[in-house]
Amino acid sequence: MKIVVAYIRPERLQSVKAELFNEGIYGMSVTNILGAGRQKGYTEMYRGVTTQVTLLKKIRIELCLDEPKIDTAIQAVIRGAKTGHEGDGIIYVVNAEQTIRIRTETPLSSR
Repeated sequence: MKIVVAYIRPERLQSVKAELFNEGIYGMSVTNILGAGRQKGYTEMYRGVTTQVTLLKKIRIELCLDEPKIDTAIQAVIRGAKTGHEGDGIIYVVNAEQTIRIRTETPLSSR
C-alpha cells in the first residue's frame, strides 16, 4: 500500500473530491493547513501596518491505496486541482509499511 498526500488550493477541494469519487476512491483524510512554497505569500495592510503573509491556506488530502489505484488517484487529483497558475499544489507518494485496522487489530493487505 502507498499513501498519496496532496496539498491543494482550498477552493479546489470539491472538484478534487468529485474526481476521486468518480474513480471510486472514497476513503480520505482532509486537513486545513498553512504552508509556504514557491508562491511566497503576499503583502497586506492591516490597521495601517504592512504585514507580509508567507503562510498561505492550503488543504492536505491523504489517501491510503493499493498500488494499482495510485496512478488513477494522482490523475484524479490533478484534474480536480489544476488551474494552471502557481500555487496549484503538490503530490507526494510514500510507502505505507504497515496498516492495521484498530477495531479488529488485523493488518490490511488490500482494500
